[in-house]
Amino acid sequence: MYSSKTNVNILTSQLVAYGVKHVVVCPGSRNAPLVHNFAEHPQLLCHPVTDERSAGFYAIGLCLSNPIYPKSPVAICVTSGSALMNLSPAIVEAYYRHLPIIVISADRPAQWIGQGDGQTMVQHGALQNFVAKTVTLPEPHDDDERWFCSRLVCEAMIRSQYPTLAPVHINVPISEPLFDFDEPELPKAQKILAPTCMEQLENNLLNLSYYVSNDRRVLVVVGQRSDANFAKMVEEQTNGHFVFLYDALVGSNGSRGLDLALSMMEDEESYQPDLIIYSGGDIVSKRLKQFLRRCNNAQVAYDGSGGEVSDLFKHLNTIVCTDSLRIILNAAKSFKETKIGNEQQQFAERWHSLLKNAENRIDEYQPAYSSMLAVKTFEEEINQQYSNDKQYYRETAFHYGNGMAVRMALLYARHYVYCNRGVNGIEGTVSTASGHSIATNDRIFCIVGDLGFFYDSNALWQSELKGNLRIMLLNNGGGGIFQTLQGMENSPVRDKLFAATHQATAEGICLQNDVVRLTANNEKELIEGIQTLVNADSQRPMLLEVFTDPKNDAEMYMKIYNKQQ
Repeated sequence: MYSSKTNVNILTSQLVAYGVKHVVVCPGSRNAPLVHNFAEHPQLLCHPVTDERSAGFYAIGLCLSNPIYPKSPVAICVTSGSALMNLSPAIVEAYYRHLPIIVISADRPAQWIGQGDGQTMVQHGALQNFVAKTVTLPEPHDDDERWFCSRLVCEAMIRSQYPTLAPVHINVPISEPLFDFDEPELPKAQKILAPTCMEQLENNLLNLSYYVSNDRRVLVVVGQRSDANFAKMVEEQTNGHFVFLYDALVGSNGSRGLDLALSMMEDEESYQPDLIIYSGGDIVSKRLKQFLRRCNNAQVAYDGSGGEVSDLFKHLNTIVCTDSLRIILNAAKSFKETKIGNEQQQFAERWHSLLKNAENRIDEYQPAYSSMLAVKTFEEEINQQYSNDKQYYRETAFHYGNGMAVRMALLYARHYVYCNRGVNGIEGTVSTASGHSIATNDRIFCIVGDLGFFYDSNALWQSELKGNLRIMLLNNGGGGIFQTLQGMENSPVRDKLFAATHQATAEGICLQNDVVRLTANNEKELIEGIQTLVNADSQRPMLLEVFTDPKNDAEMYMKIYNKQQ
């Protein structure tokens, strides 16, 4: 039996019609009719998470667990009042990652907003800067209002998918009584289909063959993708004839040590392109962004199919209204059909040599016991697993935290890396990995720093977690990245106030949440702990806490950039 609330029932049937399968639900009474319906429907799977801050990132993890692009929408449901605002960090992340998260907030009737009644606030538009659309459903009393309610849901669901993936907010006022569940069936969904993309006009496409036929230097830069298969779809088309810069946040064969390669660059002018094709997404390497901004004579073509204008490199002159994949395939086709000139060929060889030299330095460098050694040892163990079983990466996913963790990943990872780089916050890494883990039986690894872990420790307060979640906690007693920022050491309050030094451990957190905990304080324990973390069978989540010294961590990381090492 379903709720007696008409708007709740219409919403439920429409969510199913638009392909929603996972719903993260948070506790409350005003959202009880919604949660009851979602739990009652056989095609919806509910995941209870108490902390809304964590729950939002669980929804992101569930969305990322779908390897197909475009991603299926994932819903999250909260009660009225401040519960909605606790979702904001995750929704900001989803907005900049282009992920279709459907925020569903229960609300008080409009007449009680601002009247001092409990758990009331203006919820419509509360997330307006970080969702593509907000709708507030009526509480229908006749056919016209029922049609209007259904149409509003359709508008929101369509906008979550078209013209680009994005979070949306559906606000649902619910009058009392709340707990009548006497409807035997849901209304039939009145689904409206999204418009189909028209074929791009020929004069709206970039004429890449001009640059190729005139022997101009072309550089393709790809930022973070939520689709782990993106790079695989284009690698075979590139043929090594043009420079394709991307890292593990884009695909498994990304340029390891791209940032390091730029630090090794000599005669910078010889590496500067005539044309930069940028398909968008976050770029971790600050050196790369600075280098491309110095390419004053380069033209920049940007994928603007989502409707936004982004001039990250300060030379934008062409917005290509087509998707990133088409841009790159168009470039590859131009190179295939046109004879490659000497300048372009030499330009590509110069870049490939630079990137190869950086990879060689990474492979030859052996850090002492540190967070860097932990990541290197972990990735070597993962690579050994892949060597033994070529299917390993298909059954495994890797989430890295922001700060130093993801930067070390981009040195050593030979696989796709998930990271919350939409706005680069430290919050939500563990919750995102945890949400991913409950949607699959694949093994999910999470490598995270101490501040990010302790901030997000409520992610482990969830009953569905199981042994496929494996966490490596890099605990050096504070924000490690602040040790590497030149000039910050001049402040006497760096460690106490900027880096938030502490003596916390994960022992109590693991005990209360039934998480298997391992520790490492030296290289021998590190190697043994990583082998256990990667290979051991467990019915419960497993965590390896690696204790290191922050100053030594910074020294080991910066040493690889030192040409006199």
